[in-house]
Amino acid sequence: MAVAVEKLITSDILKPARYLGNERLSVHKPWDTAAIRWVLTYPEVYEVGASNLGHIILYNILNAQPRQLCDRAYLPGQDLAAKLRATNTPLFAVESKRSLLEFDILGFSLSYELGATNILEMLDLAGIPLTWQERQQRKDEGDEGDEGEISSSSPYPLIFAGGQTATSNPEPYADFFDFFALGDGEELLPEIGLVLEEAKQALLSREQTLLDLAQIPGVYVPQFYDMAADGSVHPNRPDVPKRILRRVATPIPAYSIGLVPYVETVHDRLTIEIRRGCTRGCRFCQPGMLTRPARDVEPEKVVEAIEEGMRATGYNEFSLLSLSCSDYLSLPAVGMEIKNRLKNENISLSLPSQRVDRFDENIANILGGTRQGGLTFAPEAGTQRMRDIVNKGLTNEELLRGVKTAWEQGWDKIKLYFMIGLPGEADADVVGIAETVSWLQRECRARGRKPLNFNLTISNFTPKPHTPFQWHSVSTAEFQRKQNLLRQEFRRIRGVKVNFTDVRISAMEDFIGRGDRSLGKVVRRAWELGAGMDSWYDSLDKAFGAWGSAIAQAGLDWKYRQVENGEWNLFHAEEDTCVGGSADLSKVSVAQSRGGDEEDEVGTSSSPHSPLPTPYSLDTPLPWEHIDTGIDKKWLIEDLQRALEAATVPDCSFEGCSHCGVCGTDFGHNIVIEPPAIPQFAGEFVPNTTKVQRLRVWFGKQGDMALMSHLDLMRLFDRVIRRAGLPVAFTGGFHPSPRISVANALALGATSSGEIVDFELTQSVPVATFKEKLAGELPKDIPIYDVVEIDLKASAASQAIEAAEYLITVAVGEATLAQWQQWIDTIKAKNELWYEQTTKSGKSQQVNLRSRLFELELVQTNTSDLESTVILRYVGSCRPDGVLLRPEQILWMLEVVSNEEFQLLHIHRNQLILGV
Repeated sequence: MAVAVEKLITSDILKPARYLGNERLSVHKPWDTAAIRWVLTYPEVYEVGASNLGHIILYNILNAQPRQLCDRAYLPGQDLAAKLRATNTPLFAVESKRSLLEFDILGFSLSYELGATNILEMLDLAGIPLTWQERQQRKDEGDEGDEGEISSSSPYPLIFAGGQTATSNPEPYADFFDFFALGDGEELLPEIGLVLEEAKQALLSREQTLLDLAQIPGVYVPQFYDMAADGSVHPNRPDVPKRILRRVATPIPAYSIGLVPYVETVHDRLTIEIRRGCTRGCRFCQPGMLTRPARDVEPEKVVEAIEEGMRATGYNEFSLLSLSCSDYLSLPAVGMEIKNRLKNENISLSLPSQRVDRFDENIANILGGTRQGGLTFAPEAGTQRMRDIVNKGLTNEELLRGVKTAWEQGWDKIKLYFMIGLPGEADADVVGIAETVSWLQRECRARGRKPLNFNLTISNFTPKPHTPFQWHSVSTAEFQRKQNLLRQEFRRIRGVKVNFTDVRISAMEDFIGRGDRSLGKVVRRAWELGAGMDSWYDSLDKAFGAWGSAIAQAGLDWKYRQVENGEWNLFHAEEDTCVGGSADLSKVSVAQSRGGDEEDEVGTSSSPHSPLPTPYSLDTPLPWEHIDTGIDKKWLIEDLQRALEAATVPDCSFEGCSHCGVCGTDFGHNIVIEPPAIPQFAGEFVPNTTKVQRLRVWFGKQGDMALMSHLDLMRLFDRVIRRAGLPVAFTGGFHPSPRISVANALALGATSSGEIVDFELTQSVPVATFKEKLAGELPKDIPIYDVVEIDLKASAASQAIEAAEYLITVAVGEATLAQWQQWIDTIKAKNELWYEQTTKSGKSQQVNLRSRLFELELVQTNTSDLESTVILRYVGSCRPDGVLLRPEQILWMLEVVSNEEFQLLHIHRNQLILGV
């Protein structure tokens, strides 16, 4: 049964259009004919989740499966969450508006170590017990001994997680999920759906269903595995695999086209994946290790997806996505081909952080245009020695060449990413970051040019599982010291803005990310104490305090101190040797005092929770070693040895095999496609400013669309015109925009049947054709009433507007029809009603509202014992110079003449009245 959300999703909550679920290209499949009903639940606010490419791809793939339905849910804002709890309303899926409890399976994206608290928040809002043990216990209590189906007798859906963090180390979150989907989901999730459908038909119990799922490569069911005393994980039954395979799939660009939100999202553009996986071998980079092998997408498929996607969505920007876009050798050819095909449509291309050593004029040419975006490079380290230690594969000469090429191609500001706290790092390497930036500035100077500015983000190295640096950490105090060292250096350098990552967040990411199952109670308690993702931004101290208290209450503060103090650090024992550039790992071990303070001798223990202390060596089992990523642990140890020697490993996509262990039957091989020739550049977009025809459109704003803001409406018209292929004219200048002018902004939540928008076109289009094409691309709740051609020299509707007619629904405690009429007559009889308002500049001024009221009458009454409700019609000033009469000011006039308190229930604008 659908949740009655119309009483919850109202104009008083922030961005209510987040929750409508009727975006363009959203899929609404019949509920009753679906055998398995999914919800992809993204544990972030809508603006983040709805623009996530993986979320879009899996949503499209699942809805393409027969007998499978996939809906979506997102972390609600604090305002809606408060309403849900206050009204005892469960969290719902945005399309069907059904409670999450009604679905068979919920899939969460877990892509950040500290993001699990948001998942617990969503489960709690949905009325779903947080752990698989609680869900099983309550199911058994409800079934009274009977085995339940996964969606009939069992009251709770199956809960699973996927994503980078889930694949890397699922153990800290094992208590909360029935299973994990490891690796790429394009093929894995449909396989899961088929098993669930068969289990549902066979009336299998929850445990039997999970046992069937555990046979699918890539599915990890934590309840079938136990944690040993050393933290390692092993099966507790013989019929499940000892190690769980990470799944690998081939990217399919066509599934990237979908979900065009009404609100502006974080990535408000079409995004197409061009290459999955990275074999550069950066030793700190978990995504590079977890996504091997590298797989190029055929250039023709990329071009087709972009062209089709831009037509289908109406976006004016697209992005090509990869861990290393510059390693997609077809990038210049693909970018130029699309730029040429769409050159008359004011389309721009953006790229994520790029390899600076591959940045050249060809890539600069596809990024240029009327909206030249930002440029981001990641040198990672400030000295050549450190870049060799991390295997960045970047020389000083390549760094300068890439930055100088960008500067010569017109970029005056570049963003750079660096890290501190890397293994073997000395103070000279930290200072080298400032010296490198200063050197780049000196080399990029010329008369008549602005000096090159940099925005720097300096992160604290956080060790990640499945990387050669997974055995290393740095103390919080050391991070703070190095940050202060850099702050001193950058005080002497102009034109540089530096942002540092908070060391407390880095320590917490490290603690959770390399933890074991004992941290489940920490995650839960942190959520109970208010450590949601939003709190990191609203109050860092509050969030960190919640995590700290949770760790202490779980009796694991001794373990957290090991992270804070950098005690899990291979390089303490051999610090001098590491700085010199060489060490023998056979002689290196970390003395790990479980529970001891920093000054405790190795081997002592002060914690009742700790086992007998032993030296922590490279051979010690790790909590994530039952996850088979394809990379051999022996190779990680060997690569760590190479790091100590500052020895580099070539990129196996373009040079010899590095023997990491990935390539083979289970994971496939690198796929590198030879690039096609770069097409001849057809020229930059030149905005067509010719105005041949002006059309005036009268339209409505009804139903859900009343919850779309004015800025979102403007963006919608831009995309609709693009999708309809109508020849709109553009403004001139550096940032050309389509000549679309909405007469007057309508208040959020108000409906209307009399809005006006003007379109200026570069060629004449028959009015009927224009109306048909425009209406065909607009949502049904934005009806087109009329289209009229007007003279090009006529005033724009936004300048010709004089008045507006409204119908407002107003309520008061108790009032008779005669009283209402008396109040209206009293207002009309007055010549002056002075009202104090605050201007945009903050000044107070007195205005005569009565002079702005032209007509006022009672249209309809509905009187009960408790409340009197009426509909009033009024015509008031609505001029472009700001002289207007708002609906709430009518209530103020009523209160002045009646001494009663009124409530404005609804606003409907009948028409906008234009001057002659």
